[in-house]
Amino acid sequence: MKLNQNYFNVNDSYLFSDIAKKVAAYQAANPQKKVLRLGIGDVTLPLAPAVVAALHSAADEMGRRESFRGYGPEQGYPFLKEAVRGYYDERGIRLDGGEIFISDGAKSDLGNILDIFGQDNVVLIPDPVYPVYVDTNVMAGRKVTYMNATEENGFLPMPDYSVDADIIYLCSPNNPTGAAYSLQQLKEWVDYANAKGAVILYDAAYECFVSEDGLARSIFAVEGAKACAIEFCSFSKMAGFTGTRCGWTVVPEQLAGGKANRMWLRRQTTKFNGVPYIVQRAAEAVFTPDGRRQIAGNINYYMNNARIIARALEELGIWFAGGKNSPYIWLKCPGGMGSWQFFDYLLENAQVVGTPGAGFGRNGEGFFRLTAFGSEEVTREAADRIKRLLLK
Repeated sequence: MKLNQNYFNVNDSYLFSDIAKKVAAYQAANPQKKVLRLGIGDVTLPLAPAVVAALHSAADEMGRRESFRGYGPEQGYPFLKEAVRGYYDERGIRLDGGEIFISDGAKSDLGNILDIFGQDNVVLIPDPVYPVYVDTNVMAGRKVTYMNATEENGFLPMPDYSVDADIIYLCSPNNPTGAAYSLQQLKEWVDYANAKGAVILYDAAYECFVSEDGLARSIFAVEGAKACAIEFCSFSKMAGFTGTRCGWTVVPEQLAGGKANRMWLRRQTTKFNGVPYIVQRAAEAVFTPDGRRQIAGNINYYMNNARIIARALEELGIWFAGGKNSPYIWLKCPGGMGSWQFFDYLLENAQVVGTPGAGFGRNGEGFFRLTAFGSEEVTREAADRIKRLLLK
């Protein structure tokens, strides 16, 4: 037996596991203090009523012989694929049903998609970045190069034609920085990828939070993108499916002359048995009129939380990105503190938990991520605690 030695090149622990251990140790030593969590990007609002009703109805179907379903199509039931296709149609983006693949979430597919690409591809990833992009490629033994996302470029790096790459990761609105690309900026990336013969793996998990005109919600709104991009999206943050698990991936027929689409279909039919029927019915309900209205209310709730945090930082004179088109607020640590130093300072003096920017890459040092996914009550109290602490 020989183990995959590339796993030894990955950090021993996951960023959020380190945070959980620190918080647990603090709470054990200070049981009388209430800790407020604005760290991990998990949702807190319950599933929308339309979604819950669909879950109940589908569960009832599974309990009757005449409507019971066993194995479903690995790429997703037609009813959900058609609902997703209609979601893109609303924005003038035309997709074929065969280009849409239903999954158990964007995180899974962002890692699994690498199965269809050779090991010798050079990967270009922004820094700072969602750790999964890096770790999955390191596990596979690929060469990873980085593009610098910094305060100077608004944490939105642009293509450099002197750099060669085969696989490019873009996330907009970005996790962790909350920065969002405009359609014009994405066009530059599409032109670069087509010129280099590269593929863009575009993470659109937070597209539903974009409200400003001119900002991208799908890379396929850009001319030429179907020849060079794969898009990943999720119901996790859009509809609170973090514990229900469902998403989709779009692999255009134009990419690699249709080979990428056929290879992904082959991969999925071999390694994946599909998302449960009841979950897909729940996801379909997201796109109904009632579902859309209820979910818009949840999104507005989280974005109001983002505004609460943003106002507190503005009053403190702290630089930050995000918060306007993203549930993430990416702030510059005050007083020149390092990311983990500020984490400890907030936890010990205000009992507020965030995410150290250094955990997302070298360029994240000196920055800090707060999320708007808590309750309004917790968000307001956390913002007040931060203000009281930093105004001293």
